[in-house]
Amino acid sequence: MADRPLRIVILGGGTAGWMAANLFAQRWPGRAEVTVVESEEIGIVGVGEGSTPQLKAFFDQLGIAEADWMPACNATYKVGIGFRGWSERPGFDHYFHPFASQLDVHTAPAFFFNSRARRQRQDVWAHPDRFFVPACLAEQRLGPRPAESFPFEIGYGYHFDAHLIGGYLRAHAAGRGVRRREARIAEVGVDSQGQVTHLGAEGGERIEGDFFVDCSGFRSMIAQQALGVPFLPFANNLFNDSAVVMPTPIDPDGTDSSTLATALRNGWAWRIPLRNRIGNGYVYSSLHCSPDEAEAELRAHLGLGDEVAARHLRMKVGRVENSWAGNCLAVGLSQGFIEPLEATALHIVQATVEGFIQAFEAGGFGARERDGFNRAINARYEGIRDYIVCHYRVNRRTDTAYWRDNAAHDNLSDSLKAILTSWFTGGDLEAEIERQDIAKYYAPLSWHCLLAGYGNFPDDRAIRPAGPAALRHDMAAIDDFVRRCALNFPDHRRLLEPPR
Repeated sequence: MADRPLRIVILGGGTAGWMAANLFAQRWPGRAEVTVVESEEIGIVGVGEGSTPQLKAFFDQLGIAEADWMPACNATYKVGIGFRGWSERPGFDHYFHPFASQLDVHTAPAFFFNSRARRQRQDVWAHPDRFFVPACLAEQRLGPRPAESFPFEIGYGYHFDAHLIGGYLRAHAAGRGVRRREARIAEVGVDSQGQVTHLGAEGGERIEGDFFVDCSGFRSMIAQQALGVPFLPFANNLFNDSAVVMPTPIDPDGTDSSTLATALRNGWAWRIPLRNRIGNGYVYSSLHCSPDEAEAELRAHLGLGDEVAARHLRMKVGRVENSWAGNCLAVGLSQGFIEPLEATALHIVQATVEGFIQAFEAGGFGARERDGFNRAINARYEGIRDYIVCHYRVNRRTDTAYWRDNAAHDNLSDSLKAILTSWFTGGDLEAEIERQDIAKYYAPLSWHCLLAGYGNFPDDRAIRPAGPAALRHDMAAIDDFVRRCALNFPDHRRLLEPPR
């Protein structure tokens, strides 16, 4: 990069391709020539309409204001995910997974303490929802940006139209000097050293570069097809491989500020509120039901007849052996996919590109930096996978073979086995997460909410009256704290309205 700009060629637009283009252009202005090659004839999957709070950091880094991009992409705010029907245990038919906030310091220690006391058969309150302000915001349909007089931040993500956000990022990248080339690629040139030399378009055009980014989706034309990078499927512990999607109108009474994940017979259904519609989908296992059965179940769940068309998708769940191979970086669906239960797809895109930039700046195309980068990204995939697997492994449903099979399988990583052992033996889960150094994937708050939210506690008949040592925290005081904090947050739909 000292002699001339690094020529970066990105194959595929969509959200992943244009996120990558913007990050390169923002980090290396004048030092990199970024070109995105895409074809209008090739559609994008475009069903991932939720994010984690890391997406806010992405837009902040690019200097893009919420007031600019959110209306353009029909975006709404997201304070977390509600889970409904994942447990048959009375009192635990739903729970909320909140994003972290500055207020957690006042209530999370009480939740951790009570959940451990409950696991040790003490009769204390241990359902997560009463402990966290975001759960209260979601229940009341409040937005996550408080009054100026309330100096505490709530972590939040977004819901958005994936088709629109790709177009928005394309326009922003053009202002950063990123070039777009309309072409349908027919072949990928690879030399004897395993380095990509060019992309060959239909019609004979040759697009050369120094470094190539594969954002070609599940096809993975460069990484998997041309370079032969192995794909490692997760099918042996994540059963879902299909989805059916269809929209419904917005709710005239208000706009939710959370995603809803409702367990159905052979998977789960998402509900994502946008400004102009509700996005709905059913993620399911094709080994347990057919596409027609899944569509019929989703229509029944939504109360729809045949008036709304359904779209069916197949998911390739797993990851490539190495995201950075030779002079190619696989990003997005070409790199891997973990089902959308926790909306981690764009988070991984962002982490991949930012991690590559950091590694490249440290040592160029050196093997040490490349190998260290691959280890870090692979560990992130494994950490996220384990958290998703845990949702299914500890489910408390018994009504269908799908849920029984998920609860029965033991193809778990050593990391997840240690987490579950700590929980079910009444151990210190925070200490176990710290020992494994996995809080950077999911923090103790997330693990506690998941495991407690399903009601994974000793049977009620084994619970004994709590002694003074276990009754350390006053739930009435916690309820009052959460309620009074929520008074500072606006109605979500009103928050989305343009300023007057």
